[in-house]
Amino acid sequence: MDSVTRFCSFILLAILIWVPLTAGAAPVPADSAITYTITLQEDGTAIWHVEYRTLLESDDDVEMFNAYAANVSSTYLPQFQDLMQRSAAQAAAATSRSMETDNFGGDAVIQSSPTGRYGVVYYSFRWSGFAKSGDDLSMGDALAGGMYLEKDNTLIVRYPRGYTVSVSEPAPDQERDGLIWYGLRSFGAGEPHLVFDKSGFPWFPFVLISGIVFFVVLGAGLIISKKRPQKSGYPEEPSERLSETELVSLEEKIIQVLKASGGEQYQSEIVKNLGLPKSTVSATLNDLHQRGIILKIKKGRENLIRLKQ
Repeated sequence: MDSVTRFCSFILLAILIWVPLTAGAAPVPADSAITYTITLQEDGTAIWHVEYRTLLESDDDVEMFNAYAANVSSTYLPQFQDLMQRSAAQAAAATSRSMETDNFGGDAVIQSSPTGRYGVVYYSFRWSGFAKSGDDLSMGDALAGGMYLEKDNTLIVRYPRGYTVSVSEPAPDQERDGLIWYGLRSFGAGEPHLVFDKSGFPWFPFVLISGIVFFVVLGAGLIISKKRPQKSGYPEEPSERLSETELVSLEEKIIQVLKASGGEQYQSEIVKNLGLPKSTVSATLNDLHQRGIILKIKKGRENLIRLKQ
């Protein structure tokens, strides 16, 4: 498949989204898509996630993708890191603002879904100073060269809780757990330009009411505890520890839930589907993650669970 044979050379070119790209300079392989997710923090730091997904139509495609995946940590992640560090240095010079990139990570997995097998590559890092912080939070000046999204590519910008969007140029195509733009799209220099204002909140009434509620609940709890018969012996455990058989059964159920949803699902949805306590599901997911069976990817305030093929 032609898209996989030029996969290695394309992936690093594609992530330079703040440098205007043209279809002739970096053609997008067929059946491929890239999602860029930028999660802003109050101090101006941005957590970047770049996800590249391409269809693997044959066993040869799978073999070539596995060859790429075997060299992600040793070859391609260092190249990605060097690229981002140089880009941050150029942005710092253009904005006269201190910037730093760290916490780089990368992975490559094959996922199966009803529509076929896909090779998925993940890159992530932290960019300190990416946005300007102060009375408000503004983003865009670090993208001095503008941005370009190929067809089927997506840009998602998430902002901190308690902030509202006051400026968005250009306007997003959709607002759902963040601001979303879809390709084909060409952004101008410094775009998207976004400004987020911190929402005002009447803290004093809130604290006062919260204090009253706290003492009312505390008093009611003391009254109930005095009326409740005391049990002898040791206190009951919050939850019973799963046996080895029950643990294996729960792991199999989680894997089946993930397979039924195309290989990935948010942790909250898994808890809802299984109808079990959050702590029980979370402990089992942690065990599966440590054994390399699943991936846990932070998406805003939730964990996205992906089955590692």
